Amino acid sequence: MASSRDRARKLAREKLDRQLARRAGRQRRRRQIQAGLGAALALVLIVGGVAWLGGAFDDDPVDPTASEVCAWTPQNAESNPDLKDVGEPPTSGIPTAGTRPMTITTDQGAPIVVTLDLAAAPCTSASLSHLAGKQFFDNTTCHEITTEGAIHCGDPKGTGQGGPTYTVYNENTPLAPTPAPSASAAATPQEPLYPKGTVAMIGNPPGANGSQFLIFFKDFTPKTEPQYPIVGKVTGGLDTVAKIGKIATVANSAGDKVTPKDKITVQSITVGEPSAEPADTVPSAAPSASSQS
Repeated sequence: MASSRDRARKLAREKLDRQLARRAGRQRRRRQIQAGLGAALALVLIVGGVAWLGGAFDDDPVDPTASEVCAWTPQNAESNPDLKDVGEPPTSGIPTAGTRPMTITTDQGAPIVVTLDLAAAPCTSASLSHLAGKQFFDNTTCHEITTEGAIHCGDPKGTGQGGPTYTVYNENTPLAPTPAPSASAAATPQEPLYPKGTVAMIGNPPGANGSQFLIFFKDFTPKTEPQYPIVGKVTGGLDTVAKIGKIATVANSAGDKVTPKDKITVQSITVGEPSAEPADTVPSAAPSASSQS
């Protein structure tokens, strides 16, 4: 029979074995956790390195034309039967620099060539290009010659209420002139806000621009806050613009003497490809002697 001392030694040995086993288990778990953390850290470094090489952390976007540039506001054709649905232009991939030619062919003479300013009015220019591509303007009329000295065109219904089933916000609206501080300064002539040959949009209501536009055949500066955002200028066919501006007018249904006595038909409008040439370097059309008279 084992002595009490032998039993004590055996129990102490078993206790020590259990402690050693628990200690070994904890060490194994610690090594497993450390190995897992190391693998995760290595994976993060690998993924981060690949992203860095791919330019994910660059400040400049890889493809700036892919981002949205313009937004279109839908209009309800049920509440306004004068609207015509030809879809909406894209919101991205829109040129925002340079110019684009727009040719307006009428029954009044040589085509009117307009240089659209893509830097100042990229969305309005994109909208006009979209509408022209859909033949939106073909066989429409210039239904008004305004008292402000502009030809009013672009409404397929000729009512002043027509347009596409979307609108675009104002771009490039000129600022009102600062009041002259003194009588001597007031005598200094100021440049007109809408020089002859300016092409601007006219919204209904103001700020909601669709397809209607103005071509100014004389200089104009409004007495109130300007409302017409400028999209471009006439660079060819100013004689035709001057000829149309001389057409006599009669009163419309509201009693305003703005309706052309002779019908002015827009046979077609086309928009060409963008050019890198800045708008401020494009000369305006020089009027001939006939248009100056």
